[in-house]
Amino acid sequence: MQSEAVRGSTARPMSRGQSVRLVLILGALTAFGPLSIDMYLPAFPSLQAEFGVGAGAIQATLAVFFAGLASGQLLYGPLSDRYGRLPPLIGGIALFAIGSVAAALAPDTASLTVARLVQALGGCAGMVMARAIVADLFDERGAARTLSLLMLVMGLAPILAPLAGGQLLLLFGWRSIFWFLGGFALACLAAVALGLGETHPPDRRSEGGFRGTMRAYTRLLLNPRFAAFALAGALAMAELFAYITASPFVFIQLHGVSPQHFGYLFGLNAIGIIGASQVNVRLLRHFSAQSILAVATVANLVAALGLLAVVVSGAGGLAALMVPLFAVIASLGFIIANSVAAAMAQAIENRGIASALIGLFQFALAAAVSTTVAALQDASALPLAATITAAALGGFLFTRLARAAVRLAR
Repeated sequence: MQSEAVRGSTARPMSRGQSVRLVLILGALTAFGPLSIDMYLPAFPSLQAEFGVGAGAIQATLAVFFAGLASGQLLYGPLSDRYGRLPPLIGGIALFAIGSVAAALAPDTASLTVARLVQALGGCAGMVMARAIVADLFDERGAARTLSLLMLVMGLAPILAPLAGGQLLLLFGWRSIFWFLGGFALACLAAVALGLGETHPPDRRSEGGFRGTMRAYTRLLLNPRFAAFALAGALAMAELFAYITASPFVFIQLHGVSPQHFGYLFGLNAIGIIGASQVNVRLLRHFSAQSILAVATVANLVAALGLLAVVVSGAGGLAALMVPLFAVIASLGFIIANSVAAAMAQAIENRGIASALIGLFQFALAAAVSTTVAALQDASALPLAATITAAALGGFLFTRLARAAVRLAR
């Protein structure tokens, strides 16, 4: 891929082979977070037993990872705008590999916690750069199509990663999970070095510096078009994490679904978000990302209100619950990609910083919502339904605000 393919240039479009290679590499980069989160979840009991600690100490390793994943993006955004996408990306992947090896060799929970932080600070580079590279190469509609293809990773990771982690745990023990993640990082490092060219050439780079970085962050935060689109997408991500957090309780404990069958229900909703994201690719041939987003946020809010009504009434049991819940999760396949593309389109300069802010919004809100759902958990699905509905309402309102700001700016 040549740097002249940057959006706004007159370069010839990428061939099909180049497009496939790009999606595969960027998909791998976006997988750092989901794989690192979901693969080692089955190992929690083994970690507790080996280190002789309670569940809280092991859960802290996940909380630290989330914190590093969110905050680290603020560093990579400015670095990529100043030095290009490849140097920070390669450095971040290398740091992730080092953290993975340290986690595999960890002698206690304190060491594991530090290693997880190092992993997160490295792995978030791939997430920042993937969004920035897509914005470098495509206009808003093309970016939304590419991001929709990357949604396959988000949909498949919660299904495949725990299964893969469970098999590694069964065959080789929990440390093998982190050795696998280290090997995955090295494979990505080779793919980036050999198959991904620089998409942010020197003539487009910022001068950098602390003051310049702070000014760029401030400009974006005060840009109502960028901030509103970014927050709409972050609230959609919060809905997804609320569902991931609460679904084991709602399905298994509240409705008596067996742990074996829980995976089928979880997978059904994952298929919904995957399918919607791929339908989104086709819709983008005829409609703009912002138009699809406007309709999708309405559908998401209607489905969330339906979910809330079912939970409050208690009618229909699990079958009645699954219908609006499936609609809620599937609609996220239209919202997340289009909101990110629309937000990045408002940042003609400083796309790395824009990508970092989007990532911070997403993971900060996701972590806050997950914590809230867990804290409010009672003997019903009301905390899940109420949280999803509040986030859906926020996403609907922010999308309307963003589109109004876009019209005013014309």
